[in-house]
Amino acid sequence: MTPTAVLIVDDEGIVRNALNQWLSLSGFAVSAAANAREAMAKVVETRPLVVISDVRMPFQSGLELLTAIKEQDPTIAVILITGHGDVPMAVKAMRDGAFDFLQKPYEPEQLVSVIERAANQARLQRELLDLRRRLDGGSEQLAGRLIGPSRAMEEVRNLLLDIAAIDTDVIIQGETGTGKEVVARCLHDFSSRAQGPFVAVNCAAIPAELIESELFGHESGAFTGSAGVRIGKFEFANHGTLLLDEIEGMPLLAQAKVLRVIQERMVERVGSNRQIPLDLRIIAATKVNLEREANAGRFRADLYFRLNTATVDLPPLRERGDDALFLFQHFLALAQRRFNKPELPLHPADIGSILAHEWPGNVRELKAAADRFAMGLSRREQSMSALLGANDPIEPGLAERVASYERGIIEEELRRQNNSIAAVCLALGVPRRTLTEKMTRLGVTRSGSG
Repeated sequence: MTPTAVLIVDDEGIVRNALNQWLSLSGFAVSAAANAREAMAKVVETRPLVVISDVRMPFQSGLELLTAIKEQDPTIAVILITGHGDVPMAVKAMRDGAFDFLQKPYEPEQLVSVIERAANQARLQRELLDLRRRLDGGSEQLAGRLIGPSRAMEEVRNLLLDIAAIDTDVIIQGETGTGKEVVARCLHDFSSRAQGPFVAVNCAAIPAELIESELFGHESGAFTGSAGVRIGKFEFANHGTLLLDEIEGMPLLAQAKVLRVIQERMVERVGSNRQIPLDLRIIAATKVNLEREANAGRFRADLYFRLNTATVDLPPLRERGDDALFLFQHFLALAQRRFNKPELPLHPADIGSILAHEWPGNVRELKAAADRFAMGLSRREQSMSALLGANDPIEPGLAERVASYERGIIEEELRRQNNSIAAVCLALGVPRRTLTEKMTRLGVTRSGSG
């Protein structure tokens, strides 16, 4: 593996040399700069993954360098170091995109740990940027439709390309929100039937007494209220693809009639004896295991066996590694353009919350969260974890409860002590450095706005 490229920026030569030696021995590929101007030249030339910069430097500060680096390359992780504890400055740096803010003196091992975490985030950001460039360059490609670099999604894409070329019926299985209709549409668009119609029908949403008319169509006068001829979904999808979504919700009696249509590739409208030949692909989508449903007698086994020529199992988002971050950034960019909002990079804490969230609603939940985040329905000061937690039916874990409790105590004490850090330290019995670190980590400002 290529060593992580790290750039050290400090106007003191002794500090630069000491850091250079320590980080080189720790396995990093290190370069150094004496000021912000020299640092920016190296950023453009070498594009390091991580920049470590002193805050107080002549001509241009570390905070100004942070802004310049993020404008040049938002994927670079910037770690700021200062010998002066300043909570507002630390909070501003984190909100401006700094990965971390360390106060001297610090343990060398601590810095190495922070660099490794920062480098991992920078690599993720660059993979995401490369993916977005591929999406912008060719949305017709399957990778631009089914987003995510995980092995699980790569296997799904490869399977879809194989199945799309074979004119066979398909079952798509996956939890709610995993993108079953998107996958069905991909199967259609990458098949020889792409020029034909793609028709989707939700079987669970049609009343039992209307499902035959909806699927097979009817002739005028076939039943009370049928004033004209109606073409059913099977006939409407002829020469294309018919998606039977939530097929597990189809009544058993209707399943028997659907089985006959699928087997014979002929359909009769209700009230007619004329058989209409069909040339179409059937895709059945379900959020349950149809084999288990058939074994339990809740789904016709013969229909299951007839449809089960090929099966696509969609993994839930929680089993797709870092795909959640790629998808969130993709949907966030789309939402920001749609709502005419500025495109702002995600804060490191936001990224951590996205990757840690279980996403019980899968891609559908993630897209809704990205839309809310883009619209600013949660204040920018509010953490991503708070935004996600507001819609998470699972009770927060111990870490989240402890963080919320600490945040509340500190904010309340700040109000009581008129935002005096020294007074808060005295009241809570903690060192100033400990309080500063906690306020930065928890996103607490001296105004008490959280």
